[in-house]
Amino acid sequence: MTNAQLYTIIALLIYGLIMAFIGVFSFGKSKTLDGFLIGGRNIGAWASAFAYGTAYFSAVVFVGYAGQHGWNIGIGSIWIGIGNAVLGCLLSWLLFANKTRKMTKKLNARTMPDYFEKRYASKGMKVLAAVIIFVFLVPYSAAVYKGLGSLFSAIFPGVETWVWMLLIACLTGIYLVAGGYIATSYTDLIQGVIMIVGVVCLVVAVLGNDAVGGLVGLVENLKAIPQDGKQLTNIFGGSSFKFLCFNIMLTSFGTWGLPQMIGKFYAIKDTAAIKRGTIISTIFCIVIGCGAYLIGSTSRLILGGVLPEGGVDAVIPTLLMEVLGGSTLGIILLAVIVILLLSASMSTLGAVVLTSASAVATDLIPAVRKKQTNSRTQMFLTRLFCLLFVACSFIFATQNIPIIVNLMSFSWGIVSGCFIGPYIWGLFSKKITKAGAYAGILSGLLVVGVSTLVISLNSGFSAAAAKSPEMGVFAMAVSVVIVPLVSAFTKNKDKERVEEIFTCYNE
Repeated sequence: MTNAQLYTIIALLIYGLIMAFIGVFSFGKSKTLDGFLIGGRNIGAWASAFAYGTAYFSAVVFVGYAGQHGWNIGIGSIWIGIGNAVLGCLLSWLLFANKTRKMTKKLNARTMPDYFEKRYASKGMKVLAAVIIFVFLVPYSAAVYKGLGSLFSAIFPGVETWVWMLLIACLTGIYLVAGGYIATSYTDLIQGVIMIVGVVCLVVAVLGNDAVGGLVGLVENLKAIPQDGKQLTNIFGGSSFKFLCFNIMLTSFGTWGLPQMIGKFYAIKDTAAIKRGTIISTIFCIVIGCGAYLIGSTSRLILGGVLPEGGVDAVIPTLLMEVLGGSTLGIILLAVIVILLLSASMSTLGAVVLTSASAVATDLIPAVRKKQTNSRTQMFLTRLFCLLFVACSFIFATQNIPIIVNLMSFSWGIVSGCFIGPYIWGLFSKKITKAGAYAGILSGLLVVGVSTLVISLNSGFSAAAAKSPEMGVFAMAVSVVIVPLVSAFTKNKDKERVEEIFTCYNE
């Protein structure tokens, strides 16, 4: 066993014990459905901010996005991190956090499907939303597994990737099933601190590498690369400008409609916490997002311009072994980075699993059953479906799907494309009708589904996968436009009920 493997195993054991302890500690505070799903609507600024940020950035961002875009685009890829921090985080908190907290509290809504049912008086919409969440967030979480599995395989080449995926599944299942949202909030706070420390240390280590030579050396050395130098140092992405813009829009505006991100606003305790949380989460996203893509942009230099075996998904794992695998200090830092990526993955996975499990246990099953489900049964079902969802996503991840970035892009595009219009317009306008909301949900499915089918039939699925960012952005845009458009030509039959709902903003 090498020193890198030994230190990594020790770090994993310590980390695993801490996560298990948090799950057991949180069990007593998660015995009610409100406590399990939204922390009793009493989560503070720091925990909420870190929960949002850690759910945003998983190992896919580092291993998938940063590796691929840093290698292909270069320095310009850092704009994705900036866009995520400003548009996906800051603007989302400023526009939606307080309104979401107030309206979901007024409606007593715990989930996105629950919000749709009570805002638009439609049980059918609740069922449809729950199905979409459960079906399309499986590949999202599978992408999280595969992203981290690639890194562990680089450190432990003799161990199958599925073993590490199983470890992630077990750790996540233990603390999530035991403590629910409260456990994820505590763990996200710890995981967020680990992520910040790890990214800062890694940026310093990478920029200090002889092949990079600091920020100035990064630009000069990239510029000296034959043929690609001009592209890699173009601050606006050069020939990849259009591709860069679509990725910024997908990964930034996509958070506006993702239920696992919006759910963080349900749980925050008051307006003061929202104001502090806005600042904290934005700073977190700047550090993590920009740091990840800055690291990715150094990959050509550190790896000598040779794409490693395994393609772009292997860029960051290989880079880490190259930079940190030599000295004892570097190996210790490598162990910290592994925990960083494990933290990023588990926090995202926990958010997705809780969202999906609750969609089935508290939204779908009670909606289709004639017999009323009591809260104790719902609690049992939610915990059970947390385990089932972890298992399903693990099985999906073990299948031979090599391009994790496109897998995640499809999920973001479909889920956010379905929900972004009905969710946002439902917060801001009394004139939005049930028909308009349905049109927004169905348009997201149709835009991505039809586009994928047409492109796949003409050019193959790989061509459709390459277009997933454009499809996702277009689906979101159509949803936002079609909801008020259809609402303008349909009638709202329960104006008094809607007026009562909007009194929440006066309270």
